[in-house]
Amino acid sequence: MRLDKYLSDLGIGTRKEIKKLINSGLVTVDGETVYKADFKVSESSCITLDGETLVYSQYQYFLLNKPRGYLCTKDGAPNVLELVPDNYKDLNPVGRLDKDTEGLLIITNDGQLTHRLISPKYHIDKKYYFECDNPLPENAAELLAQPIDFSDFTSLPGILEPVNETSGYLTIQEGKYHQVKRMIGYLGSTVTYLKRTEYAFLNIEDLAVGEYRELTAEEINGLKGETENE
Repeated sequence: MRLDKYLSDLGIGTRKEIKKLINSGLVTVDGETVYKADFKVSESSCITLDGETLVYSQYQYFLLNKPRGYLCTKDGAPNVLELVPDNYKDLNPVGRLDKDTEGLLIITNDGQLTHRLISPKYHIDKKYYFECDNPLPENAAELLAQPIDFSDFTSLPGILEPVNETSGYLTIQEGKYHQVKRMIGYLGSTVTYLKRTEYAFLNIEDLAVGEYRELTAEEINGLKGETENE
């Protein structure tokens, strides 16, 4: 690939900024200073920028603890993409959380993995903590463990773990619009607070609200493994 594409994939900067860095003699390839943006390199090339060795990665993967009030759509503000590094191309959230919902959100520019993670055929667990206004019925867990016919879809069985009469955890495997709110609404209650706490094996126990971190190679491989198990 071209040297400038290599650096762009790493989020080094804009095309103009990258060209300036190369022209300034700050980039070496396999020990030689390179001044041409279209110089051909490979993923195995040893490339340094201002003396620092770079490790190539075509895709980026972030785990964000989304705050309330942020949107997951690109044309909305404030936007979740404002909370992660903005020098990478084509970053998008994996699925969506409502504006008033907090919690775990994966953000990546790996479109293939995104598509597979949101596909219902892979049955990936998503766990939410909720609080609601009315007490849950005694048979709430049994009711949510059965498919529910809504006007636009039929939900897969969910797993309810009550905390008290008006709060609990609900695990689902889909991500339909307002699904958790609608399932709790089916029980006769309105959700007043909602937070996604887990996605597959990932959680946000180490992240404060609004913080993010990069996923580890082991976690990325684990997510890809989740989507291979049908």
